Amino acid sequence: MKQKLSFFLLLLTVGIAQAQVEEKKLDELIQNTLETFDVPGISVGVIKDGKMIYSKGFGVRSLTTKQPMDENTLVGIASNSKGFTCTALAILADEGKLSWDDKVSKYIPEFQMYDPYVSQNVTIRDLITHRAGLGLGQGDLMFFPEGGNLTVNDIVYNVRYLKPENPFRTTLDYNNIMFIVAGEVIHRISGLSWAEFIEQRIMKPVGMNSSFGSYNRAKAVSNKIDAHAPVEGKAVAVPHDWNETANAAGGIMSNIKDMTTWAEFLLNNFTTKDGKKLVSDKNVQQLWSMQIPAGVAAKNPYDTSFYGYGMGWFLSDVKGHKQVQHTGGLIGTVTQFTLIPDMKLGIVVLTNQQSGAAFNTITNTLKDSYLGIADRNWLKNYGDRMKKTEEMFDKQKKDAYAKSEAFRKNKNLQPKAEQFAGTYTDKWFGDVEIAQQGNTYRILCKNSPRLKGELLPYSNNSFIIRWDDRSYDADAYLIFDYDESGKAQSARLKPVSDVTDFSFDFDDLDLRRK
Repeated sequence: MKQKLSFFLLLLTVGIAQAQVEEKKLDELIQNTLETFDVPGISVGVIKDGKMIYSKGFGVRSLTTKQPMDENTLVGIASNSKGFTCTALAILADEGKLSWDDKVSKYIPEFQMYDPYVSQNVTIRDLITHRAGLGLGQGDLMFFPEGGNLTVNDIVYNVRYLKPENPFRTTLDYNNIMFIVAGEVIHRISGLSWAEFIEQRIMKPVGMNSSFGSYNRAKAVSNKIDAHAPVEGKAVAVPHDWNETANAAGGIMSNIKDMTTWAEFLLNNFTTKDGKKLVSDKNVQQLWSMQIPAGVAAKNPYDTSFYGYGMGWFLSDVKGHKQVQHTGGLIGTVTQFTLIPDMKLGIVVLTNQQSGAAFNTITNTLKDSYLGIADRNWLKNYGDRMKKTEEMFDKQKKDAYAKSEAFRKNKNLQPKAEQFAGTYTDKWFGDVEIAQQGNTYRILCKNSPRLKGELLPYSNNSFIIRWDDRSYDADAYLIFDYDESGKAQSARLKPVSDVTDFSFDFDDLDLRRK
């Protein structure tokens, strides 16, 4: 049944005028967004003043099956799962089973970080506020891409080998590994797996009846997306990509119907539809209070004056209103979840392609309408930006491959297999094997077996790694350090292009020849 979408449309000189806009206008925007950013399927939900205003799916959930995307189609919400992790910790805090400033070692005695002082002092609060000192995405290769061999316990142990990029508690650097550790705290206190706790203690009472704590727990459901990623400029279906070890950082499968129910619960002060309050006011304030600030551009589209991270949420102001927001991204899918609590407004966008420009186009258009901002044509704005950015990325990659091709024409300059072939190891990532196969060289990461590819000579001490899975879009330089005899003793990696996702944490690898 068709509904009308009510929202503020124009800011007039005499005040804000409320207008009724046909639902088909939003339908058209979403359809145009699909086409502009080559996204197979999008679902969108809007909740206002406790009422569902809009809930629809567009396009197809899979280019393979061509089945339609609808409000019930399950999508990996990725890092939007972090809000659930922090809500779970708040529940345990209310029950007196933990305190935010408890030392992590109280619950995981073997947990250590690189610096002994930090090991002794890092708290649960530090784990979930991106301020423990680890850099952006540092350590993500222990679970990303999917299919790795390391367990949660392996990851918890290996944190001690990650050399921090920043001093303790000084900088907001987004990091998934610390959330995996936080998930293990929940497991050790409750005796339940993270996914079991989320489903039993949060999803069930909230009324999220179609959602799951992990992809594997949703395998029997047919109405779920295939992930899609651009390969040679065109979106194609790719395997689901999230490792079970990282569920606490991004494992949930949900849909628009349930995510707007989640938004309603949060906007109702963490109270379920039957009146049960899952988190105390004291701890709601903790979750949505700034824990670590970050910089704000002097000129920005919402006159934002503060920005940072609470517990599981990015916090900022938009045109004088507090905004609680998060995004999520896997290979082949991205999502966005936005709340403006004092307006009782929630906007959810789920996609099955990895274009952040797509969800920003829809969220910003809806947000502007409620804030009384005249149409800024976000579709064209982001479309133009994306075109320029993709041109820059393509040039970076083309230049690198052109230089490699030119270098390969002189066989005498190229490094010989006896100089660099062998097994290298990194303390937190494990073994990497470099071997000659016929006339080519290959690389294989033992603890991440899907991370394998061909080595193309680039200079007298370096190669370009061309990963077999082209959906990664993460080709990298492999640079060897030779000893005085001309034999490689160590190696490091560096992305070829800025398009490379930060979770391909190549820069933090320190590979030593075994």
